[in-house]
Amino acid sequence: MVEYRIEEDTLGAVKIPSTALWGAQTERSRNNFPTGDPMPLEIVKALLQIKKAAAIANKEAQAIEADKADLIVKAIDSLLALEDAELRKDFPLVIYQTGSGTQSNMNANEVVAHMAAKIDDKIEILPNDHVNHGQSSNDIFPTAMNITAAVAVDKLITAAQHLIDELKVKQEKYWRTVKVGRTHLQDATPLTFGQEVSGWVSMLEHDVDYLQKLNPTLSELAMGGTAVGTGLNAAPHFADKIASLMTDTYQHAFTADSNKFYGLAAHSGLNVVHGAIKTLASDLMKIANDVRFLASGPRSGYGELNIPANEPGSSIMPGKVNPTQAEAITMAAVRVMGNDVVVNVASSQGNFEMNVYKPVLISAFLESAELMAGTIMGFADKMIAGLTVNAERMQELVDQSLMTVTALSPHIGYHDSAVIAQQAEKEGLTLREAAVKSGFVSGEDFDKWVVPLAMTNIDKA
Repeated sequence: MVEYRIEEDTLGAVKIPSTALWGAQTERSRNNFPTGDPMPLEIVKALLQIKKAAAIANKEAQAIEADKADLIVKAIDSLLALEDAELRKDFPLVIYQTGSGTQSNMNANEVVAHMAAKIDDKIEILPNDHVNHGQSSNDIFPTAMNITAAVAVDKLITAAQHLIDELKVKQEKYWRTVKVGRTHLQDATPLTFGQEVSGWVSMLEHDVDYLQKLNPTLSELAMGGTAVGTGLNAAPHFADKIASLMTDTYQHAFTADSNKFYGLAAHSGLNVVHGAIKTLASDLMKIANDVRFLASGPRSGYGELNIPANEPGSSIMPGKVNPTQAEAITMAAVRVMGNDVVVNVASSQGNFEMNVYKPVLISAFLESAELMAGTIMGFADKMIAGLTVNAERMQELVDQSLMTVTALSPHIGYHDSAVIAQQAEKEGLTLREAAVKSGFVSGEDFDKWVVPLAMTNIDKA
């Protein structure tokens, strides 16, 4: 049997599980909004860190008594020391609640107050008057949003750079390994696999650059705006102190020097940065698709690449190897593209002084960053690191390609070169055989002019 206690808020009495650290407002939300995933723990921890910083700032400003501020800090440190599973027990609220995140803010206030009472019940700590002093859900929740998003992007950049580093190993190793180029899914002139990989590397380097340039927009904190952006009831320099402490805590440069009306009503920074995450996802889908198609086979497909066998590929076909890391990262990319719609629409819903789609917006953003960072690491370590080239297959396809005829164009012209290629295809000849048969080119000239490696301009790079 679950035992209960009775607490009261402004609406009346509420029955709460006796062991729960939360209070009446959390319990009401828990019963009113039972559907959906829980609020991300990153947000919960950020709210606690902000409240710890707020207590320190309020102590310095003499806005609350020093003993109360110290006890709040001690209570929050005790909570942050818990394992995630233990911490989650007292933060049960879901994403789909009030659009301001007020109930999660009150969840944090109530839990801190109850934890403080467990530590020292001689000092009264009230959720609203002390833990939430100088704060509003309307400024503290978007502050937590930007902090968690900025940190998540930092981790994503690290993961993307790791993949770049792994790809550069392959780029260097296979810089002179010739293969068939393909455009429109049709044969094209040769290039080297190293050159092809260099294109992937450049895509990701551009994506990292976009993220690095855009991420600072998340460093602007709404803290200090309180209810509507005016800063009512916040102590002087309160927000600056919090921003400084958040910079130290998260090792990311944050600032409170921002327009608070913007900070409460708009989430343009989250929107534009998520757009860069979506761009990264799009590029990763292209790269992963290229890898899995080039590795298709091994005998009935392109067969140019050999991929690591990380697990059995089939429950019925023995010995099958599937490109599972490519499948994982492309599925994650699809999710990110869907999340971008969520972020776009949620960002547009800033009615008057406040956006009220905050929880779903930050949930989608954090999911995208986490999915990308995790699948990128798996793709780098379990796919790219073990990737090898099937050089014989690549050479075979180069030898069979008709598009090496392009090397003849400067010598005999486009029209006659096309005649040779068409004759080779029609009669099932090699390009060399068709060229000699045409009378336009001698065997000696063909061997001198049609050199696949030279066609890549690799030595001019």
